Amino acid sequence: METSLETVRTIYINRGHANLSGWIGIAKTGIWLLSTGIVITNLGNYWNLFAYLAGYGLGTLIGMQIENMISLGHVIVRLITPADPQPLITGLSSLGYGMTRIEGSGSFSNTVAIIFMIVPRTELGRLLAVLSTKYPDILYTVEDVRTIKEGAKIFHRDTKSRILGFFGL
Repeated sequence: METSLETVRTIYINRGHANLSGWIGIAKTGIWLLSTGIVITNLGNYWNLFAYLAGYGLGTLIGMQIENMISLGHVIVRLITPADPQPLITGLSSLGYGMTRIEGSGSFSNTVAIIFMIVPRTELGRLLAVLSTKYPDILYTVEDVRTIKEGAKIFHRDTKSRILGFFGL
């Protein structure tokens, strides 16, 4: 549990959620003091030591899964296509996604369309599912967004409140 909280806390520090990270750090430190105290006072008990080591590795994986379920924040998705992007733009716009299109050139094709989208992390799975089923040949990249302008309208559907999103609801 302690390692899961540490993993989530580290991810939130990197994303700029300082207050949330601080509260998670308090809970994590309390759990760490208790669990480490039990292991250190019983170093002769190899099962306790093994359980602590296994819990550390498993806790990292669980923490990453917890953070994925919470899905706090936004991501930027870049779509790159050498084909006419208008059907893609129309299809994604009808699903509520806003986007910006620019023209570029690539080494394997003369011109490409580059489409930028800022998407709530809670919507990323839905978007990737649409891209993989309806547009399997499109190249896309996804990156975390650290800061976004407060109140910016990037997605026309109502998204969850920050409190409900924290609990994954």
